[in-house]
This record gives sequence, C-alpha cells and structure tokens, in this order.
Amino acid sequence: MTSWPDGYDRLVVDLARSTNAEAARLVSEGVRNPTWIMARRQIGGRGRQGRRWETSPGNLAATLLLFPDYGPREAGWRSFVAALAVADLFAALAVVDVRMKWPNDVILRGGKGAGILLEGASSSSGLAWLAVGIGVNLASVPEEVEPGTLQPTSVVGVGGLRSTQEDALAILATAWDHWDQRLKEEGFEPIRSTWLSRAAKLGEQIEARLPDRTVTGVFEDVDDTGALVLRTSTGVERITAADVFFPG
Repeated sequence: MTSWPDGYDRLVVDLARSTNAEAARLVSEGVRNPTWIMARRQIGGRGRQGRRWETSPGNLAATLLLFPDYGPREAGWRSFVAALAVADLFAALAVVDVRMKWPNDVILRGGKGAGILLEGASSSSGLAWLAVGIGVNLASVPEEVEPGTLQPTSVVGVGGLRSTQEDALAILATAWDHWDQRLKEEGFEPIRSTWLSRAAKLGEQIEARLPDRTVTGVFEDVDDTGALVLRTSTGVERITAADVFFPG
C-alpha cells in the first residue's frame, strides 16, 4: 500500500452521487481541512458543461477538497497539477504513451483515460473552497460515449497493471502533493513545461469550440496563465475556456 501524504484527510464512501457533491456537503458541515474524497461507486458524476461522467465498475472517482489562499488563476493551474498527478498514477501502473489534452483530459494510447473537473465557490476575499474532481478509468470504460468525443480507454485495456481504488487514490494523492508543492515553490513554469512536453497534438491543427464560435488553428503553446494558444489564419488567438476536438 502506498503511503499517504501528510496534510490531507481522507474520506472513502461506498456510494455517492458525485465526489464533487460530497465535497460541497463536507463544506456545508464545517470541514475546513484539505480532504481527499473517494467513492467506491459513483452514480451521478459530471464532466465539463454538465456532461455525464460514467464511473464504470472498478474505476476511480475522487475529489480533492481545498481551501485556497490563492485566486482563480492559480486555482485554474491546479487542473495541470491534477493531470500530471494522473500521469504519474498511470506510470506507476506501467502505462506508457500518456498524453495531455487541454484543458482537462489525460489520454492513454489515443483514448480518454481520465477527466478532471474543477468546481468551487467564491468569497469576499477570493475562493472559499475548491473541489478538484478526478475520474480515472482503471479497469473498464463507459458504455455510452458522447458523439465526437475521444473514445474511452482504461489502464487494464492498454495492458497496465490492475489496482484497487484505494491504492490508486494513495498513488494519486502522493503525486498531487509532489506537483502542487513544486507549483507553490517554483511557480507555474515547471508545471507548464512538463505538461507541454506531454501535450497531445502540440504543433498540429486542432479545433476549439466556444459557446458562440469555433476556432481552428495550430496548437502552439499554453501561456503563463494556462490559456490555450492557437495560430489561426488571421493570427494568434489565446483561449481561456473551450472544448477541444482533434480532426478525424
């Protein structure tokens, strides 16, 4: 069993609507310590834009509840921290060819292996709390897939090692602590550069779908705020929020 990092509480429940919803419940009950929440079974998981996230049997549904002393931009950087922590989890389970898809997916051999969702609440002084939701396909894949999105895959499906949900959580929590400490001590640059070294489709044409338009361009960079940088036919465009699709 992987050791547990200092400074984080842990809550494991048998059943949850979603682990992010469990995080909000803990806040309402007065919890104020950083806490990892894991559900052995999750029945109402959500992804970006309210999409359904199906947690198939044996997969990991977890949320880290935080009480930040930083603002929204720094909170957004935690999506990159989470992606790198998931990549370390995959490496520990002997999975190779792991790539990052902006803004919140981790890809295994071309298929979606994990998704990340940040939610929270504001206060007069900044962020009251932040929930970093992470879903990882350890053993199986969802039965239903939204048209146009990446096909899902799993650790076991690409030949990786089997893991219990509890062991996977401990590996993930330890990896998160490593990358988050680097962010706190060294700033966003080492997180950004490591993420970019593993980015899917860097230097290739991708499509970013915004609520009012679609931007197609070459994926050139992620800037020092975490925004996607595309080179389009009319110049360079910086995108702070969008759904990204790969041609074909």
